Amino acid sequence: MDKRAIGARALRMRGWTIVGEPPPPDPVVVMIGAPHTSNWDLFLMLWLSWSYGVEPRFLMKKEAFKGPAGPLMRSLGGISVDRSNPAGIVDDLIAHAGTAERFQIVIAPEGTRAKKEYWKSGFYRIAEKAQVPIVLGWNDGASMQVGYGPSFLPSGDLRADMDRIREFYADKGGVNPQNKTIARLREEDEPQP
Repeated sequence: MDKRAIGARALRMRGWTIVGEPPPPDPVVVMIGAPHTSNWDLFLMLWLSWSYGVEPRFLMKKEAFKGPAGPLMRSLGGISVDRSNPAGIVDDLIAHAGTAERFQIVIAPEGTRAKKEYWKSGFYRIAEKAQVPIVLGWNDGASMQVGYGPSFLPSGDLRADMDRIREFYADKGGVNPQNKTIARLREEDEPQP
């Protein structure tokens, strides 16, 4: 069974419905996976992506790659992240996105399943510096729907782009809505030059 069939079947068996348009055909994109409120989010985004023939890469804490889980996580597209040096991974991903022929990465900007005050800005910095589209991927446990939303190139106006992202995710609660972090970057609260 190929990954397209696996993805579609896995979603169906768990009661999830794919809604919306397929992802854009761009070979290099940064996909947001949000809201990130459950351990199921990784599988939902992988199954959604596979359903459309996309084999994305994804970031995960290095601890998840220890022992026998390591080879499995890498085979699924996992990239090990040392959370003590997040800037290093962002710089590496910017360089890779800027030179790769095909690179589709899913990033959960919340960074954790627990509710936080801010999203992490790495997804935006990678897309802006590499000049690649941001694709809004989502899941909503209340409706049992998963899908892709619009895609756009970062405009350079961080606040306007984040307003657009906030509006899109406003009615999407994730698997555990009480853990949802509102789409807001710490940089939005800093004075603009």
